[in-house]
Amino acid sequence: MKITNQHTALNREFFGPGFEWGVSTAAFQIEGAHDVDGKGESVWDNFTAKKGKILNADHALTACDFYNRYEEDIDLIKKLNIPNFRFSISWTRLLPNGTGEVNQAGIDYYNRVINYCLEQGITPWITVYHWDLPQVLEQKGGWSNREVINWFSEFTTLCVNSFGDRVKHWMVMNEPVVFTGAGYFFGIHAPGRSGIRSFTSVIHHVVLSIVAGARILREQLPADAQIGTTFSCSQVEPLTDKPRDIAAAVRVDALINRLFIEPILGMGYPVRDLPVLKGIQKYILSGDEDNMHFDFDFIGVQNYTREIVKYSFFTPYVSARIIKAENRKVELTAMRWEVHPPSIYHMIKKFAAYPTIKNIIITENGSAFPDEVTDGEVNDPKRLQYLQDYLAQVLKAKNEGCNVNGYFVWTLTDNFEWAEGYHPRFGLIHVDHNTQKRIIKMSGKWFADFLKKKVKQEELTLEARNKM
Repeated sequence: MKITNQHTALNREFFGPGFEWGVSTAAFQIEGAHDVDGKGESVWDNFTAKKGKILNADHALTACDFYNRYEEDIDLIKKLNIPNFRFSISWTRLLPNGTGEVNQAGIDYYNRVINYCLEQGITPWITVYHWDLPQVLEQKGGWSNREVINWFSEFTTLCVNSFGDRVKHWMVMNEPVVFTGAGYFFGIHAPGRSGIRSFTSVIHHVVLSIVAGARILREQLPADAQIGTTFSCSQVEPLTDKPRDIAAAVRVDALINRLFIEPILGMGYPVRDLPVLKGIQKYILSGDEDNMHFDFDFIGVQNYTREIVKYSFFTPYVSARIIKAENRKVELTAMRWEVHPPSIYHMIKKFAAYPTIKNIIITENGSAFPDEVTDGEVNDPKRLQYLQDYLAQVLKAKNEGCNVNGYFVWTLTDNFEWAEGYHPRFGLIHVDHNTQKRIIKMSGKWFADFLKKKVKQEELTLEARNKM
């Protein structure tokens, strides 16, 4: 399927009337107001204050100032014709000390956000946990402390009791392999810990917490609520057809694509293909296996790129090395990720092959490129082409029978991108982080038109038949 420069090859109606369209964000990346109205310190507040951790010494003290500008930004979502808005709840706004005393000001704030969404005809989708663990809990061991299951359950219960009467779409956690791997193995994200010992305990406690949170949502939400959780994934391919490279790719795939989804589906950890995971066994207590799986209404798939892998004797635990995209002479984003649209197709096919996954929503996909403001406008043809090409691959998977029924763009506004600071711009809307001025980019205008555009049924049927 070829996407033309005229941007006419795709039509939203090709995806069907029940397909969910949206935009995704995360509290820490957009809200700012880091210590306002009783908010406590998160691991990311702590981490960004440390010298040398964040590119250009950026911080999120103000970020996109969504805390104060939420009405303006939700108005922009409406202007872009986006019907669904995914955002997360800051744990330390609700529970400044991680557990115990509730901060009513935090609950009031999210009630205002939710109510304003509903007033504007926008459906709120809540992510309970998007990486901002309370620092006081990290000082008690964080995700490596088994007690975190109870801490997270308390937080989830507070969320559902506070917002569950109006919010019908929930995601328990965002990208567990990223916040555990980058935060507890490599140490490049908060809380900055490293080493296999911490990592293996964290994996198991996160799996148990995801299931515990999901069960709380199921028990306390109305029967028509939709409960999911999200996973990052990348297409993994071997550099050559040599058996050692193929085996290396299998190990990397087990680590970055299968580590969390398979136990949650009741399949256990992928120890057979990644033997280092045997270290988890000592953290599995009696009864845990019954508390490691859950029947989700949907699974959020988040894909941006692919990885090429080769065997490496010197790489511990996985004996594999990822070949950097910048060394492969391929098109790159500002994150130095390869632009490879078929990756999202292959990952949809991979997740759809699990027989117990009922429904797939692409809960993140997008790209960062160097944007410039010229005469008050932002022309971003590379991002526009990226979105179109990846959407075409989503449609291809759907037309082949995959149960993919939603697509959320990452992200609404240029925001704080973790260790990369403000350098990568992923937004459909440009933000000047000095003045907080918003400018809808060309890609955002295209997406708005794409979501609004209607065609006559006979034209739709003919065009769809001619495209596949």
